[in-house]
Amino acid sequence: MNNEAIHRERLARAKRIVVKVGSRVLVGPSGKPSSEKIERIVKQVCALRKRGVEVVIVSSGAIAAGVDALGFKQRPVEIPDLQMAASVGQPKLLAIYSNHFSKRRLSISQVLLTHDDLTNRSRHLNARNAMLRSLQCGVVPIVNENDTTAVDEIQVGDNDVLAAMVAVLIDADALLLLSTTNGLRRPSAKSSSRISFLAAVTDAERRLVSPKHDKLSTGGMATKLEAAATASKAGILSVIADGRKKGTIQEALTGRSVGTLIGLAQSRRSDVQRARKRWIAFFHRADGTINIDEGAAKALARRNSSLLPVGVKSIDGSFARGALVNIQSPEGVLIARGLVSYSSQDLAEIIGKRSAAIKKRYGPHAAYEVVHRDNLVVLED
Repeated sequence: MNNEAIHRERLARAKRIVVKVGSRVLVGPSGKPSSEKIERIVKQVCALRKRGVEVVIVSSGAIAAGVDALGFKQRPVEIPDLQMAASVGQPKLLAIYSNHFSKRRLSISQVLLTHDDLTNRSRHLNARNAMLRSLQCGVVPIVNENDTTAVDEIQVGDNDVLAAMVAVLIDADALLLLSTTNGLRRPSAKSSSRISFLAAVTDAERRLVSPKHDKLSTGGMATKLEAAATASKAGILSVIADGRKKGTIQEALTGRSVGTLIGLAQSRRSDVQRARKRWIAFFHRADGTINIDEGAAKALARRNSSLLPVGVKSIDGSFARGALVNIQSPEGVLIARGLVSYSSQDLAEIIGKRSAAIKKRYGPHAAYEVVHRDNLVVLED
């Protein structure tokens, strides 16, 4: 059995999935969410629920619904107008979902999130617990970014990214990213061909993606690849497929060759699967970067070492004590993330120094580690 077949067989055994539905999958020619298209998604989700599969839907379309209800001729660009459209459209979109699910005797719940909700440890756990409890009770959570309150500082920014974060949040087995194309395509002289399987998302695949030009949606193939890469590092399979076709979800989850399947990264899963380290690895935006030497990189790769000042070569950015930082190898490769014990200002004073010098400067109770191993996640071998 080849690698793709092994992964598709595993996909067919998935018991908890996140389905992201893009705006173009849900709307009709006028740009208004289509009840018929939404029902097509609902039917497939209900069929999965009968099989015992737990499903969370991350649904776009709220702003499109608001744009239609408000009579706008096109999607607005100003933040207040987008927030207003979202606040008007969200209940309309949920009403369509609720109507179709209730006909099939299933209840839905609404979950509105921002990036700030996921980085705050308490709200993060509350969101996780609420969704897991909903799934246990047979409820289908429908998730969207809280566009009404989200601004640049706290927004996730794209539902592909949000779907990947939700998949990690609830320990999903698989992430389905439904769009208007049947996966990633490789161009050729005469036409393009579908790439049915990717062992990992690399720069080669990213170069295949052309810029998106779509006034209705915010994402594109590039964001789907990045979402799949995030899921892959967390041990979650992803499929990018055409959500307009009937039965796409069910076909993907029966192991058929649908769309592009992205396999699992060879990351340190024992780290990212632990709740606190998963939170550090996937739900924070880095405030800065620490560049380390080869010796420190090797020490981190063994997983049992903290990052010490002696191994730090330089720092980029300004950050406070306790902030999340990226840790890069001498080659500029992101190898770890962690919560730093020193501000960037203090760290600049102890770069390259050994423990005795730190003790002399800051006293016997100072932290000797720049990032303690309990607050560090290694991302690459």
